[in-house]
Amino acid sequence: MNSWARQVPGGWLFTVHAQPGAKQTQVAGPYGDALRIRVAAPPIEGRANDELIAFLAEVLGVPKRCVRVVKGASSRRKAVLVADLQADPVLLLKRED
Repeated sequence: MNSWARQVPGGWLFTVHAQPGAKQTQVAGPYGDALRIRVAAPPIEGRANDELIAFLAEVLGVPKRCVRVVKGASSRRKAVLVADLQADPVLLLKRED
């Protein structure tokens, strides 16, 4: 599998390198051992994290309540838990621009 995604009990744990302030939210490809995602929201009052969660939930086809930032909420490097075993990380790579 990818170095940025690993299966954990009850779902998946992703390592994400977020780039807030982009024109649109999109997957930008690998970034070391993380997946770089450009986020169309500023890093103010959690708006970038909210946008990241909404984007991941939409692409993976899971409810937003199943996606949460578990580490690095105020950092570009984040650990994101997707609490759904049916989520397929490969779907994110298909959205890469």
